[in-house]
Amino acid sequence: MCAAVLEEYCGSTFWNASYVNREDPDLPVCVEQTVLVWIPLGFLWLCAPRHLVSLCSRTQVNTKHLSKLYLCKQLVVSLLFLTAIAALAVTLGEDYGPSKDPPSAAKNPGVYYANPVLYAVTWILLLLCQAGVRRREGAVDSATLFLFWLLLVVCDVFPFQTLIREALRLGEINDVPRFSLFFISFGLETIALILSTVADIPPEAEELVKKNPEIGAPFLSRITFNWFNSMVVNGYKRPLVQEDMCDLSDRDSTAYINQQFQHFMQSELGAARVRFQNKLKTKRDENRDKVQEEGLQNDLSNGLGKGVSQDVLMMEERGKKEDEKTKKKKDKKKEEENYPNSWLITTIYKTFKGILIESAFFKLLQDLLSFASPQLLKLMISFTQDKSQYTWQGYVYAVLLLVVALLQSLFLQQYFQRCFVLGMKVRTAIMASVYKKALVVSNDARKETTVGETVNLMSADAQRFNDVTNFIHLLWSCPLQIILSIVFLWLELGPSVLAGLGVMVLMVPINGLLATKARKIQIENMKYKDKRLKIMNEILNGIKILKLYAWEPSFQVQVENIRGKELKVMRKFAYLSSVSTFIFSCAPALVSLVSFAVFVGVSSENVLTAEKAFTSISLFNILRFPLAMLPMLIAAIVQTTVSRKRLEKFLGGEDLESDIVRHDPSFASAVSVCDGSFAWEKKDEPLLKNVSLDIKPGRLVAVVGAVGSGKSSLISALLGEMHCTKGFINIRGSLAFVPQQAWIQNATVRDNILFGSPNEERRLQEVIEACALTPDLELLPGGDLTEIGEKGINLSGGQKQRVSLARAAYSQGDIYLLDDPLSAVDSHVGKHLFDKVIGPNGLLKNKTRILVTHGVSFLPYVDEIVVLVDGVVSEVGSYKSLRASRGAFSEFLDTYAKEQSNRTQSESDHRQDAADVELIPDIDDTQPDSPLEDTVSVTLRRENSIRRSQRNGSVRLRKSSTIRKANDVGESKKGQRLIEKETMETGQVKFSVFLQYLRAMGWGYTVMVFLVYFVQNIAFIGQNLWLSDWTNDAEDYANMTYPNWMRDTRVGVFGALGVAQGLFVFIGTLLLANASVAASRILHSRLLNNLLRVPMVFFDTTPTGRVVNRFAKDIFTVDEAIPQSFRSWLLCLLGVLGTLFVICLATPFFTIIIIPLGLIYYFVQRFYVASSRQLRRLDSVSRSPIYSHFGETVSGLSVIRAYGHQERFLKHNEVTIDENLKSVYPWIVSNRWLAIRLEFLGNLVVFFAALFAVISRDSLQSGLVGLSISYALNVTQTLNWLVRMSSELETNIVAVERVSEYSELDNEAKWVTDSRPPEKWPMEGRLQFQNYKVRYRPGLDLVLHGITCDIGSTEKIGIVGRTGAGKSSLTNCLFRIIEAAEGRILIDGVDISRIGLHDLRNRLTIIPQDPVLFSGTLRMNLDPFDRFNDEDIWRVLELSHLKDYVAGLQEGLQHEVAEGGENLSVGQRQLLCLARALLRKSRILILDEATAAVDLETDDLIQNTIRKEFAHCTVLTIAHRLHSIMDSSRVMVLNAGKIVEFDSPSNLLEKQGYFYAMAKDAGITRHNSTAL
Repeated sequence: MCAAVLEEYCGSTFWNASYVNREDPDLPVCVEQTVLVWIPLGFLWLCAPRHLVSLCSRTQVNTKHLSKLYLCKQLVVSLLFLTAIAALAVTLGEDYGPSKDPPSAAKNPGVYYANPVLYAVTWILLLLCQAGVRRREGAVDSATLFLFWLLLVVCDVFPFQTLIREALRLGEINDVPRFSLFFISFGLETIALILSTVADIPPEAEELVKKNPEIGAPFLSRITFNWFNSMVVNGYKRPLVQEDMCDLSDRDSTAYINQQFQHFMQSELGAARVRFQNKLKTKRDENRDKVQEEGLQNDLSNGLGKGVSQDVLMMEERGKKEDEKTKKKKDKKKEEENYPNSWLITTIYKTFKGILIESAFFKLLQDLLSFASPQLLKLMISFTQDKSQYTWQGYVYAVLLLVVALLQSLFLQQYFQRCFVLGMKVRTAIMASVYKKALVVSNDARKETTVGETVNLMSADAQRFNDVTNFIHLLWSCPLQIILSIVFLWLELGPSVLAGLGVMVLMVPINGLLATKARKIQIENMKYKDKRLKIMNEILNGIKILKLYAWEPSFQVQVENIRGKELKVMRKFAYLSSVSTFIFSCAPALVSLVSFAVFVGVSSENVLTAEKAFTSISLFNILRFPLAMLPMLIAAIVQTTVSRKRLEKFLGGEDLESDIVRHDPSFASAVSVCDGSFAWEKKDEPLLKNVSLDIKPGRLVAVVGAVGSGKSSLISALLGEMHCTKGFINIRGSLAFVPQQAWIQNATVRDNILFGSPNEERRLQEVIEACALTPDLELLPGGDLTEIGEKGINLSGGQKQRVSLARAAYSQGDIYLLDDPLSAVDSHVGKHLFDKVIGPNGLLKNKTRILVTHGVSFLPYVDEIVVLVDGVVSEVGSYKSLRASRGAFSEFLDTYAKEQSNRTQSESDHRQDAADVELIPDIDDTQPDSPLEDTVSVTLRRENSIRRSQRNGSVRLRKSSTIRKANDVGESKKGQRLIEKETMETGQVKFSVFLQYLRAMGWGYTVMVFLVYFVQNIAFIGQNLWLSDWTNDAEDYANMTYPNWMRDTRVGVFGALGVAQGLFVFIGTLLLANASVAASRILHSRLLNNLLRVPMVFFDTTPTGRVVNRFAKDIFTVDEAIPQSFRSWLLCLLGVLGTLFVICLATPFFTIIIIPLGLIYYFVQRFYVASSRQLRRLDSVSRSPIYSHFGETVSGLSVIRAYGHQERFLKHNEVTIDENLKSVYPWIVSNRWLAIRLEFLGNLVVFFAALFAVISRDSLQSGLVGLSISYALNVTQTLNWLVRMSSELETNIVAVERVSEYSELDNEAKWVTDSRPPEKWPMEGRLQFQNYKVRYRPGLDLVLHGITCDIGSTEKIGIVGRTGAGKSSLTNCLFRIIEAAEGRILIDGVDISRIGLHDLRNRLTIIPQDPVLFSGTLRMNLDPFDRFNDEDIWRVLELSHLKDYVAGLQEGLQHEVAEGGENLSVGQRQLLCLARALLRKSRILILDEATAAVDLETDDLIQNTIRKEFAHCTVLTIAHRLHSIMDSSRVMVLNAGKIVEFDSPSNLLEKQGYFYAMAKDAGITRHNSTAL
């Protein structure tokens, strides 16, 4: 019916099968005139409205500028319009014009009128559309218009060839005007198509396009990622750096994503909170009902007389119940979610639903297309079998294969691109919102998570979401693919498919089982790894002690033992994974074997044809992916739900109430608190009760009180950090805050002081001057532009506190809250700060200042004093009035005065000590308001203060020591800089590194592995060739019954080859596992062995983190990543080679194509690897600032909130995340760039395989064709993997390079040489220095300038000198930690530079400056080599006064010492070091300021023990406190590396030289030296 209408409309036949069923097919003219015209035009008409809308909307686009490109496009369309009008004119002319011939009755058919009109209207519409595109903001071209031109040209190709063939057949052109018009318009259309692929970039956008080429990329470039070429080429020429990264488009920027996410999050979270409240309410109601019921029962039982007390009882009961409930709640907390839940996923969905839907659409198309290839393959095979088919059909199939594959590639890459970008955006959104939340989180919520956990939310949990969203669509796509494959397989093989499917399904639980087993092994492995790294860490931290005591071998054995266990576990794991590889590699062979065997076995009618076999195999290949992915995806989702809960809990937590502190300017006083009670948490008892304060502007108010009386809490309350249970606070003006623990950012000193304020040079200098920072800044290498490390690591405590104070002083707030800023500084510095900054004449004299202090000396100068006792304000008044009133304040003063009167030292000391003694109790005060400070730093601070309070040396000494520290930091900074530059590897990895790894694996192993894998590949190819041969039986036995023996042989051999394949993989994997374990063992022991023999200088110039990293990350890579990627790489490589081999076997023509394809492949791969590697590095480099900035923010929250700088920090966070995204985004694109190019190559392989199969169809068997094409279909994936694996292998092999870099460092002298000293040496203990000179590193100045002296046997020598005079260098020289530059040292006449280091170091004993202990038993710490029996050890413990303590421990000598000896006090550690020395009983003892960290009692014990036990030894004491050496036989005074005085103490005091001056400083005069 329809056809008839069309035939009348065209005036010719619409369809006739005879057109196609011949050698040179063609389409009927009518189809060309109707269907082929309507398709492109219809497409345009559908898409036009979108373009026209932008014409109507009033957008302000630069309409003045008309680009040449735009004008060309419009011109071409206008010309096309003219051709349409001309065509219409021709038709009209023919029908109605004055013609020479008699007017024929036959008019032209309707189509000759309709088409020109249709075209004319379309061209007008197109003119409008192009104008619309130009007006659309940010559009450089239009995808729809490009597709329209493409469709048009493709559809016009058919009439094009029809017309030409017709003309050639007739030898003349019968309709010249239409013929010429068609070709003119075809030419114009082709021009338009070319023009539509070019981007039309407006001039104002050119700058943007330079920074971000993606904005200016036209449609074709967008779908093939061509715009990324510039970056790839750059990356190939030279390593990429952060500056090369493109800018992000606005839609990908953190600010935009976060804003979107917050918008949806607020509504979702609000709804969730309401749900949560309702749930709580219903629970409460239930409880209330219960309580009431019980109340009624009680009532009945108690009689009604007790009505009144009943209520009370009920209340009590209820209270009890509530208590029990809260207890239970805490237990059930894990099961029951007591926070608003299940809102995060919906928020993510609503925020990103656009991308989600788009990517789902692409995935669906790709999934459907992937099933087209097997069907085409089937047609292709039947084409080769059926010789009656025309050749052109084969070519059509080949082209269709190519088109399908290309479309599939394009869709797949678009899908991946969107998914990965989505993952990136989800991660960004989560990171940004966690950061934002952390700035406003309340104290209750903050107590629940540590800083580490919150940083984890940002890193690990956000990353998990990222990983899952990448593959979220597989949730529906996998089942879809499985169902479709089964349907198609059923059509091929019927029910026997179920057998094969059964095998596949069985694989899933087996894999699951193996996975859980593997996870157990992994956990065990991690345990050993942690243990090994802990020991390594200790070794590196205590390396100096190990060298001094010559204990390296003992520790080396310990590490090797743990490593041995670790490798055992690793081998187990490798075997397990090889079993799973075996199963995985057998799976495809098994599945096809089972299916085919069942299929042939079920009935003799079933014959395996090539179509069936190869179509099924390619369908099974499709099936493998979803079956492998689903369990993995589900496991990942399970992990993500954990993250989801953690994130919901954190993000749904309470915010800080913003209205606790009012800012009402009408109040007269600066700070007023009216009857306020404050608690840290809502549920707690208030800490501060009924506080009322009224502070006038410009006053200096001191807050004093005993420890724990709530001074810091008062400050926190004023900052609004506490819950207000009643009353209110009003603050007039802006705040500045100095916390008790200085909070320092990882930025320059200047940035720390400016803290976001504009820089005014004069004011800055004033502040620096006042805060006594000028001398410190002179010492820092870059002045105030010196970078401060994380947590202010390269500043001393006092310097940090002063920077913190300077920040407040610079900020010019109205009200200053100073929380004990003077405790961390020395007393004279404290006085300076009070005078110049805080006090009545300081910088801040006109501001309101509230100062929490323990320094009694400043109190007379303040305007008002507030005394706190147990959270209540007990007195307020001036110093005099409070002194007189004899209240809490005078008690407070008396306690401190007593402590001061007990001191009997010179004035300057007592001042400092007072400050110090106050520091100690003060520590307990920091616990409630700074939960962030860990115990370690508190103990450290306590130790420092004790150390300082005992060091009765002069203040000047301490100052100079800080000076030296700063200089050292500068030095090592320079050293580190040099090293850091070297270790960032760039460019290609050298081939020698690969060889090095193979050598470590052992050549035997390596060759065998290659061989075995090769044989496996041969088995694989053999199996498939056998299959293709089997399928050819279908033709040979076409018309007779298929013999059973034949069937059994076929199935048998097929199965045998399959199993052989699996077995070889298994053997290969086992061999590789053994080889890689061997390689790991060799590389690690080489590294360890060498590292313990490296001179001390190396450890001084290399941060331990970097060395530990070699043992952690790099060894981990060598252990696990390299074998894995090496194996995958090998398999991929052989797979690709095998594929090419099979295709060449089937169609020898193919060899011609291999070479150009191989070249293209090589270049793509080289370009990609170079850029991708560098992008990965940039990603990890730019990721750490995000986390460190976050950690910093969390620890400095109160400061940020006090200054009100939340916005600035949010902005900063956005910038740091953006910097990271700038390298993540190109990395995602680089993967797509590569994939699309490789898939294109793979598609070409498929195309050529098909094409040559068509060309040589006569000489080919259908089985071989099926084989070569089904192989080719698989090659794309393998190629992709091969590049991935190559780049991964290259990235990972760098670890071998880094490990071997440290295995080849220069060693110190030999541990034991041939010239060994006599057994009992040194007998006497005589020491001679002869013109001894030494420098720390070549190129530095001498430290000791020619020391010559002679120390007799059993002499007791004291060595003194200012800091940096070279005292410690002397000991280093004795132990040959540094080698002589000139001169020599003789011990008992033996030159120490001639003997082995261990021989020397074993015969000397040192009690070092800081006692270092290692984790292990006490016994191991005293005697790591087990040379002594227990009696000896108990004896030395008794001598060192530790016997009672150790005997009192449960395990006695086996007592475990914690890392660094944390579970012993400093004094006990020092005594243990003494015990070590006593145990060694050598004739020469060196004491290095051994008594600095010990209280005076212990000090006496140590001195007496040394006098008694080492009477027969030569003792050198390096003293910082002169008291301890006044009884030496001689004193050596060093100054700038020379001996300036060397005589007995009494003589030196008379001489009144250097020594006398030092003694006078220390308050030692003639008469108290004799008293000693």
